[in-house]
Amino acid sequence: MQDNLTPLHSKEYDSNISNTIPYYDRFHEETINLIKSMDIKPETWLDTGCGTGTLVEKAIKEFEDTKFVLADPSEGMLNQAQEKLAKYNSRIEFLEPQMSHELSPKILKGLDIITAIQSHHYMAKEERFDATKTCYDLLKENGVYVVFENISPFTEKGIEIGKKYWKDFQISKGKDEEEVESHLKRFNEEYFPITVEEHLSLFRKCGFEVVELFWYSYMQAGFYCIK
Repeated sequence: MQDNLTPLHSKEYDSNISNTIPYYDRFHEETINLIKSMDIKPETWLDTGCGTGTLVEKAIKEFEDTKFVLADPSEGMLNQAQEKLAKYNSRIEFLEPQMSHELSPKILKGLDIITAIQSHHYMAKEERFDATKTCYDLLKENGVYVVFENISPFTEKGIEIGKKYWKDFQISKGKDEEEVESHLKRFNEEYFPITVEEHLSLFRKCGFEVVELFWYSYMQAGFYCIK
């Protein structure tokens, strides 16, 4: 029985995700490199849609004075994250299972960093806006929001080519064709990608002053925004 919104069970997520999403490990590394390049010393960093806690496991070693807050709608994912990060308990707070738009400003406010890695593309249009606006509201002035998501190419032909490109990657990693086809059928059925332009427009609509694209590969993109 599935315990999260991804096609992978939480216990299998870490061992399979890099064979599903090209450059997945780089998403975390480049997020950390980006924050380091901004020459800021974050006091509190929220990772929403934290999954099994891999990003925080890497970031906590680089930002030794930062407290990390982890949120995810899946109890299974949070359990995996708690096990992975047990030795860092004094610097980590886990929230109850919840979506980004359910995060409470009464509990979280004035955050320095919010990351949302491969999580918000599961939301419909209005829910995605609410999630993004909630993240904006929770950040302090000059706070940084970093997002990676599956995205939609601009044209139907682009979608067709993008899916074939992504399929070939997964096949090269040892997945069988039936499994890959099943994964690709989730596009606009189980997750709802939007274009790069739509992302940029959404971030600006929510109030972010600085909105930038900093990563694009296959059918994934990374953005950063500053309040």
